[in-house]
Order: sequence, then C-alpha cells, then structure tokens
Amino acid sequence: MTATAQQTLADGHADGLADGLADGLRRVMTRAGWQGAVTGLARLSGGANMQSWRFEVGGEAFVLRRAPSAEWVSCRALDMAKEAAVIRAALAGGVPAPEVVAELTPDDEIGLGFIMRCVPGSPDPENALSSPPALLGEIAAAMARVHALDPAQLPFLPVLEPAAGVEALAAQFADSGGDRPPIALGLAWLRANLPPPAPLTVLHGDLRIGNIMVEDGHLSAVLDWELAHLGDAHEDLAFGCMTVWRFGRLDKRGFGLGQIEDLARAYQAAGGTAFDPARFRFWLIYRTVWWALSALSMGKGWRSGADRSLERVVVARRAAEQDLDLLLLLEADAPEAERARSLPPPSPPPAESAGEPSAAEVLTAVSEWLAATVKPHMTAPRERFELAVAQNALGIVRRELAGRPNPHDKALCEDILAGRTTLAQPGLLADLRRRVLGTLAADMPKYPALSEARRIWESLT
Repeated sequence: MTATAQQTLADGHADGLADGLADGLRRVMTRAGWQGAVTGLARLSGGANMQSWRFEVGGEAFVLRRAPSAEWVSCRALDMAKEAAVIRAALAGGVPAPEVVAELTPDDEIGLGFIMRCVPGSPDPENALSSPPALLGEIAAAMARVHALDPAQLPFLPVLEPAAGVEALAAQFADSGGDRPPIALGLAWLRANLPPPAPLTVLHGDLRIGNIMVEDGHLSAVLDWELAHLGDAHEDLAFGCMTVWRFGRLDKRGFGLGQIEDLARAYQAAGGTAFDPARFRFWLIYRTVWWALSALSMGKGWRSGADRSLERVVVARRAAEQDLDLLLLLEADAPEAERARSLPPPSPPPAESAGEPSAAEVLTAVSEWLAATVKPHMTAPRERFELAVAQNALGIVRRELAGRPNPHDKALCEDILAGRTTLAQPGLLADLRRRVLGTLAADMPKYPALSEARRIWESLT
C-alpha cells in the first residue's frame, strides 16, 4: 500500500473509506473462516495510538485494531503481529483478554493490524469507576496472571531495566527540547533513586482504567497490549495509579477504585509479588515522566506526517497535566520552608479592546458555531468525539492568546540535571507551582487535579 493510501485510511474521512475497509475486512474474515457481508462498520471513539473499528459478520461482532500508519507503528518495540501473539499468550494463560481471530496482510490493502472477537462490556472509564469495589480485586488478579506468564514463551518482548530506562527518557527529553523543569526534576530524582534489580516479569505496560472492558461491574477483558514488555512487576502496579488514569478520583489512589493498600493486598492474594512501597514510588514517578514525554511525542508524530490527526496535537498539550503531577509527587523532597512558601502573583491578563473582536473572541465564535450548527448533524460517536477534540483545540489557542505562562526553561533544566539546582533553592518550588498552574489552566483546564492543587497552593500565606 502506498503512503498516501495508508494515510487516507488513517484519516478516516476520505470518500469511499467505509466501502474499501469493508471489502478488505470481508477478504480477511473469509480467509479466517467467516462467510458473509461485513455490516455495521463504525470507528470507535478513543484510542490515542491505535484505531479500533467494530463490525459484524454472520451475526457475530468483531473489532479491527489497526495502526494509523506504517510510519507510526515502525517506532514501536512490538509490531502488530507481536502484539497479537502477546494477546493470544495472555488468553491462554488465563488472563481475561480478547480472542484474536485473524491478522491483516499486505494483500488485504487495509493497513496493519488484526481482528478480535468483540468482548462484552464497555471501556468507558465512568463505567469502570462506578463499579463495586470488587472490580479492583479483579484487576489485581488479572495483573497477577499477566505477571505469571512465562517470559520464555514471548522471547521477542523488550526488557526495561530501570537505569537504561531512565537514560532513554533523558535522551527523549533532550530530543523534545529538554526545557520543561518538572520533567527535569523527575529525571534527576529517578537517577538518584534507582532501585536494585528485580526479577524480569511479563508486563502489560498500559494496564489502567480505560484499557479494560467492564460488564455489569466485573472485568471482562484487558485491552491494548501494544506496550507489553519485561520488567519490574511494580511498574504495572504503579501505572494504573497515576493521577491521570484515575479520572478525577483523587481520593482513591488505587486505580480510582480504592487505596493502594487495597490493590497491594489483592495483588498479593492472587499470587503477585510482595509489595515494595519504594519500588512502587520509583515506577510511579518514572511512568509520570514517561507519559509527559509520550504526550510531547504526539506533536512530533504530527509534525513528521506519521499521523496528521488533530487528536495528536491536542494530546501533546496534555504534557502540562504531568508537569503538575510531577510537582505533586516530588514536592515532598523540598525543605518545609519551601513547601510552605506562598506563590508569586500571577501575570496580569492582556488588556481587552472594546472595539474589534480579539483573536480569542473569534475562536470563541467559531467554537459556538460548531456547537450550534455542526454538532446537531453529527450522529456517529466518532464524529462527535472529533468535534469535541476540535473545540478543545480552539479553546487551547484561545486561552493561550489570553495569557499562558511559558513552560519552557532550558537553562533551568540543565542546572537541575547537572545537580546545580534542586527544590531546596529558595523560591523555585513556588515559582514552578505558579507556572504550572497557569500553563495547565490554558492547556487542560478541566484536569481534575488542577482545582485541588490550586486550592492547596494558593492558600499558602
């Protein structure tokens, strides 16, 4: 398939896309033993990295998981075939996972990916987070089963060792400009707190609310295995406890469903390794740095043309969320006097004119027009999702025009990474707090942790 054709499929908006995709899926399903027309083809919402399409053949429902482009998947440690192999191994090992029924080939002319049986339930975070507390135990048990898989059966999985992983993050940080101080603080902390080696365990790598299917309050499947690798079991435990993956459940640090102690007990009861708080903290900070850099990489992927979707650009601005989370995780290391220091005053907003509409007002008008004129004609969930992304993008630009603090400070980052500057420096923590609050208010003002951090930090006198 040509690069142009691949990108046309990735965009999901070209004329004839549905017909071409349906024809290709019919060929794949026929080869796999299912006869009949492809019906009900629809792209599912969400999926920051991969596309998901639901369809039916012969009365059975399936999901196509597909890469947005060949260039995008070429940067992954696991190609689509290896990801499918991991899912098959997980299902055989007792992990609730989808059944892979077919894999795409170049002759199918519909890109790179594989097809799974549709699993009952919903991946909607609200669905999971409104479930009974017992769901946390089911997630912990599924994680323990993942960690019990035999690494020898998956020899192609990459290995993540802490020291090598931290240096890879540092290189990625430099490649992204090396200029966001909270990330530099995180990297400096990781270098100073490397844990001793741990037994290599099969890890899911992305096990969190949003990547699980839940039906009637119970776990029905673990999804999205593209980041599977070998490493410390505490990495999986920590990842789902990150603030960003708790979707506003700030008081429930264990996957948004309970406390970390609840998660640890359920995991150990299911056969998981003994819980080590120090290891857990290391991987919590590690994955927060990782996600900040992953968000920034979305912008790089858009610039390169690997995926020109609007969603990539908007997700790149989510790095501001992790700036905040890193400060919240690391501020305990600052001296008490610095933690209690009041914030500097915010920068005054730019003066508004009573005459011609400002650029920000023009963007507001466009967003209101989309909501009033375009949205009522959109019925497909994916279309409405993309409209919401577009309105979010307009809001980001509008708020930046109104005054967004500059999150970039390369000289400060160099001093932090060189050990010349720490959170003990008078005024640094307060300045970073103010800067991060302002940047996040412009980029992602609905991030749940923002209002809580503002309440705590701005009350300091």
